[in-house]
Amino acid sequence: MIASVRGVVAGLGPDTAVIEVGGVGLAVHCAPGTLAGLRLGSEARLATTLVVREDSLTLYGFAADDEKHLFELLQTASGVGPRLAQAVLAVHSPDAIRKAIANADLAALTRVPGIGKKGAERLVLELRDKIGPVAIGPDGAGGVVGGAWPEQIRQALVGLGWTVAQADQAVATVAETVDGPTPPVPVLLKQAIRLLGKTR
Repeated sequence: MIASVRGVVAGLGPDTAVIEVGGVGLAVHCAPGTLAGLRLGSEARLATTLVVREDSLTLYGFAADDEKHLFELLQTASGVGPRLAQAVLAVHSPDAIRKAIANADLAALTRVPGIGKKGAERLVLELRDKIGPVAIGPDGAGGVVGGAWPEQIRQALVGLGWTVAQADQAVATVAETVDGPTPPVPVLLKQAIRLLGKTR
């Protein structure tokens, strides 16, 4: 098992990074949020999971060990493979995933391309007792609070296929509508998707 890699970022693609370790370039599949934090020519450390199939060896990389843990945990649910697990992490932060599963928030889970209502119900049923502690904000609500929402929404939109420029524009427009307490991230994300839907 390759638990992590550290080396120079030798290449970046739409869903992979090439990390050069000891003269060997390793292709690592990453979610958009992880790729966004990498820079060509700079050193990076990624937590990794090696997925072994009869006809392939695929290395998946994550910016944090917590993401890797959730990636592996999601695959213990029936019907969830590595690509779907990575799609979940592309749309939601680890805290948001835990909160959605703990609260049986099917609407949040079905926002992930490839997960329907039955799939979301299965995730809740099979993983609710395994996900660990859910982050609690100062107001007693779960999830990330404060200034983290713009980055969460930006990453989610890019993960859903919009460009970084489109995501930035949508986040800026949604930010202008926030007056007073910040609404939950799923509500803000829905607003951003609605805005971008008009420009597609």
